[in-house]
Amino acid sequence: MASLVQGHKKIERNVTLLGALALVVVAIGGIVEIAPLFWIQSTVTKVDGVRPYTPLELAGRNIYIREGCYNCHSQMVRPFRDETERYGHYSLAAESMYDHPFQWGSSRTGPDLARVGNRYSDEWHVQHLKDPRAVVPESIMPPYAFLAERALKPGDMAAHLNALRITGVPYTEADIAKAQEDLATQAGQGGDPAELATRYPKAQSRDFDGKPGEVTEMDAIVAYLQMLGTQVDFRAAAAREQAK
Repeated sequence: MASLVQGHKKIERNVTLLGALALVVVAIGGIVEIAPLFWIQSTVTKVDGVRPYTPLELAGRNIYIREGCYNCHSQMVRPFRDETERYGHYSLAAESMYDHPFQWGSSRTGPDLARVGNRYSDEWHVQHLKDPRAVVPESIMPPYAFLAERALKPGDMAAHLNALRITGVPYTEADIAKAQEDLATQAGQGGDPAELATRYPKAQSRDFDGKPGEVTEMDAIVAYLQMLGTQVDFRAAAAREQAK
């Protein structure tokens, strides 16, 4: 015991030795945590139904990020009863696997939006964004009526999709080549919605903002909101688990 105490004193009094030993301990801990990741295909278990965003949904997501919606609305339902009863099934890691960056949020001033898709009509979302207190009297959210007046200028969506593919999002050559066309199709500006849905299952195609003939920023953000939480069929998954 005395020898251990003397050895410990020696380490404490020698800054260089203490630093070197601390570095060794940290390095060993880092290797133990990081090294296994190089031998597994993915740290996220894939889930049926999860797909990359359509160009219109992606444009809406960019607007969502631009306006700082994540500052008040999280997109992460935690596995607690009070949260799952209010918002639905807890969030799965796979649901954010194509998010760059993820939108888990830093606080929850307003409701969580991870499962908001198809809970309300397009008209409800449009009115809520234009004048939040018209549909939720106690809301403290600022109005975003200007989104309905601004023409959507998403930029080169083909380049955007290609950049995301570099990060690992599985967009195909067809997805990238048809990016601009797909955006217009989903917004109800012609094209073949059925063909779009073959590459983006459950993609909802229509005039989202109630202004036919033009594609606005409101179209894009409502399309994005209506998609959130709709990709995974949790009822079917629960039925399969019960059948086992």
